[in-house]
Amino acid sequence: MLIDITPLKISRDYRLLFIGQFVSAFGTAISFVVLPVQVYAITQSTFMVGLLGAVEFVFILLFAFAGGAYADFIDKRRMLRLTEIGQTIVTAILIGNALFPNPRVWILFVCAAAHAALSALQRPSFEAMMQRIVPPDLMASVGALNSIRWNMTTILGPSLAGIILAAFGASVAYSIDLISFIASLAAVFMIQAAPPAAQTENRPSLKSVIEGVQYAWRRKEILGTYLIDMNAMFFGMPSALFPAIAANFGAGTVGFFYAAPSVGALLATLTSSWTKKIHRHGLFVAIAAAFWGVAIIFFGFATNLYAALFFLACAGAADMVSALFRFVIWNQTIPNYLRGRLAGLEMISYTSGPKLGDTEAGIVASIYGLQTSIVSGGILCVVGTVIVSLLIPKFIKYDGREGLRTKEIEEATRETETKILLVE
Repeated sequence: MLIDITPLKISRDYRLLFIGQFVSAFGTAISFVVLPVQVYAITQSTFMVGLLGAVEFVFILLFAFAGGAYADFIDKRRMLRLTEIGQTIVTAILIGNALFPNPRVWILFVCAAAHAALSALQRPSFEAMMQRIVPPDLMASVGALNSIRWNMTTILGPSLAGIILAAFGASVAYSIDLISFIASLAAVFMIQAAPPAAQTENRPSLKSVIEGVQYAWRRKEILGTYLIDMNAMFFGMPSALFPAIAANFGAGTVGFFYAAPSVGALLATLTSSWTKKIHRHGLFVAIAAAFWGVAIIFFGFATNLYAALFFLACAGAADMVSALFRFVIWNQTIPNYLRGRLAGLEMISYTSGPKLGDTEAGIVASIYGLQTSIVSGGILCVVGTVIVSLLIPKFIKYDGREGLRTKEIEEATRETETKILLVE
């Protein structure tokens, strides 16, 4: 078998989360395309589409730290339920706005900000829950399964989004997202409670957030994963330009540009069994990030639709490999009592890069043109990857087997400290 499905077999809660997130991600992938297309249709501005990414980044930054801290101190299931309900409400507002004769741009920006904030609160709890419901030696398999789930939805969702948008309008597209959130809510309400690990404090605080940041700074192999990904996505992410690029090929093609990276990622994931044999995870993160940049450069020079989609697929395959090894590093080496707070930092790294990258791409394209924006971004991605790798050699030398031993020692130490405090 090319991919290991053991986590789905042995963990009921993981099965429920997998199914619920699969359905929800399908609808979200549709909205992911429709929202920027609406902004571009109303404003005819790549800058405004890029600004949408900047707004989302600000709210992710503001709420990810809080989401990470709460994930370590409260029942993770409760956080998942509350945020899913919030996202359902936001999607209902998007439907209402789409039904206006003249949809309001400011409502699109407010909803994008709210969705970003809720995602930032939710994601750390989701990531931290993985350690509670799946054994550590299966994290590579979990990462591959999560990637398949995500990439299948981001292939089907964007591909259908352009067709649905052209045929039925934005309100129907958002309605599909609303239905998917309701299905996801049902799955979240069926999972078992996931209480927090033992802590030396009773509630989240600024001190606990700082503890997580200091830990990430001290563990250079973890810091390296953040910097490599943020560099690759900031300079190499061209998605804000897709509506403008697709305008040259017809409105119905816009979804294909969003879906192409996921096609490559899915193909890479389906052949990912080899990743379990790799222990130099940091090195492979860097190599994959560099390949992403190279593929983006070729995408920028592509002169026809099929070549452009092919190079985007190659970029998606490289990004999947990078994401898989980053996921393994995070879940095999970060102790459970810090998992939520570090998941908040992870979310900032892997979402802020694309959001800021959208802004960067939009600004450069508005000044110098589409091709210059894309090609220069790919070049800077490769250069930045080399620089980060040279500046953080511990990241490149990281061995996953040593990471597991470090995690076990740190968890045992924290358990002892907590018992001593309880006695006192």
